Amino acid sequence: MIAKSKILIPVFAALFLLLLGIQVYFMYKTYQVKERDIYRSINDGLTNYTDNLEDIQETKERNDDSLQEIIIQYHNKEINKKDFLNYFIENRKSARDRLIHYIDSRKQKDGYEISARIRYLSIVHLPDSTKVITEPIVIFETQDKLKNPRIASNGSWETSTTKRDDTENGQIEKKHTFLVKTQTDFEIKNIKSIVFKELTLLIICCIILLSGVLLLYIFTIRNLIRQQKQVEVLHTIVDNISHEFKTPIATLKIASKALKKEWNPETLPLIDRQISRLESLMFQLHKDEMPDEMTAIQPEDWNFFIQDLAVTHPDIDFTFENTISQKLPFDKNLMETVIKNLCENSVKYGASIVKINISSISQHMEIEVSDNGQGMDAKELSHIFEKFYRIQNNNIHNSKGLGLGLYFVKKIITTYGGKIDVSSQPQTGSTFKISVPYEN
Repeated sequence: MIAKSKILIPVFAALFLLLLGIQVYFMYKTYQVKERDIYRSINDGLTNYTDNLEDIQETKERNDDSLQEIIIQYHNKEINKKDFLNYFIENRKSARDRLIHYIDSRKQKDGYEISARIRYLSIVHLPDSTKVITEPIVIFETQDKLKNPRIASNGSWETSTTKRDDTENGQIEKKHTFLVKTQTDFEIKNIKSIVFKELTLLIICCIILLSGVLLLYIFTIRNLIRQQKQVEVLHTIVDNISHEFKTPIATLKIASKALKKEWNPETLPLIDRQISRLESLMFQLHKDEMPDEMTAIQPEDWNFFIQDLAVTHPDIDFTFENTISQKLPFDKNLMETVIKNLCENSVKYGASIVKINISSISQHMEIEVSDNGQGMDAKELSHIFEKFYRIQNNNIHNSKGLGLGLYFVKKIITTYGGKIDVSSQPQTGSTFKISVPYEN
């Protein structure tokens, strides 16, 4: 099931990237459309003013030939280029003012920072196709110069001097015909900020949508990883469940062999204790809670716990000191779990000497278990009481077990309202100190 779910991770990632790509493409096309609409609006507005400035309409309506005459004079080199340009500047002042007013009004109304330029690209004398100007002439340009101009419009028109002959027909004769080609360029300096401002709501909605999908994706991945870890833990439990029962079973085998060799009155109590130990262990694994009936622990029970450990681990030096001489209101099986889990944890991690001290001070039971084992790093101390947690070295478990021993110890002590502290140094050993309050 988990293996199949893993396939969903790259599929989900691919779909998210596809959605992200669609959103980016959609935003890009929307930006282009909005930018095009703004430029079209400005272009339409400029056209109404540039027609007059370029003299297209003026030439058709004027009765004199002043424009043609100035072009002819420049063509015949009767005036210089400076005088020729001054003519356009002076005679189009009113049209220039109207165009500047339009640009300023759009800035105040819509915030558009418009830069514009109008040029005569060429003036050609048609009868002989000679060029009157050799380079474009700027007849209007805003103070803010163009940097990346967009061509608003290109145009061409003819102008010529006319003369009516003296014949009866009175035919009109055209002379000195000129072809003028014009170009209007403009750009909006702050077009990007304007478009993004108008698309703010759409951008926010897209970001919220993508963030929601991404959070859902992360939440799904985290749940999948958590489930995978749980499954791995369950597999580990199945693989090592027999090891948790190794101690009482080994003790029972030793007791059985002892009975076969000779009768020993201490053997039967040992067997009874180990059977109770197995029952308690099964109870904790399946129910994971305090027992309904409590068997108060007697002073001699502490000694039996250590004796059982010494039988099971004959190579380990268990040093035991007990100053308690009265019955305490703690469940015997639970206290056995505490002592044996702490001691067996020391044995698992290389201890050859384990010291156990039990005492009672000011209505508090004090238990101290210290060893000379491998010890632990400081970063491990905050995790060792977690369920199923086991210390790893290079991601490899060095000892067998379920990672339940210290978890049960912590749970039992916490249930009784006590506290447990641990100190440890790598390659030196560990010390567990337990303090549990009680009332007589």
